Amino acid sequence: MEKNYNFRIMLRKEPEGGYTAFVPSLPGCVTYGETIDEAVDMVREAVELYIESLIEHNEPVPSDDEVLEYNLQIKAQA
Repeated sequence: MEKNYNFRIMLRKEPEGGYTAFVPSLPGCVTYGETIDEAVDMVREAVELYIESLIEHNEPVPSDDEVLEYNLQIKAQA
C-alpha cells in the first residue's frame, strides 16, 4: 500500500556554486546539485531512500503535514 508524505526541503546557495538541499524532518538527509532542479531531483531520491530505510527498520516515517513555516527577519549590528 502506498502512502503520500509531505516534506519541507531547504535549498542553500553555496559560495562555490550549486545548491545544498536538506530535509529538516529527516536528520542527515542532505544532498547537493549544480542547479536548483538538480538539487530537487537529488533530494527527492534521497528522501525516497530514507523512507525505504525507515520502513525496512520498522521505524515511523515523519511527515511535515502539520508543520507551519514562518520567515523571521532580524536586524542586528554587524
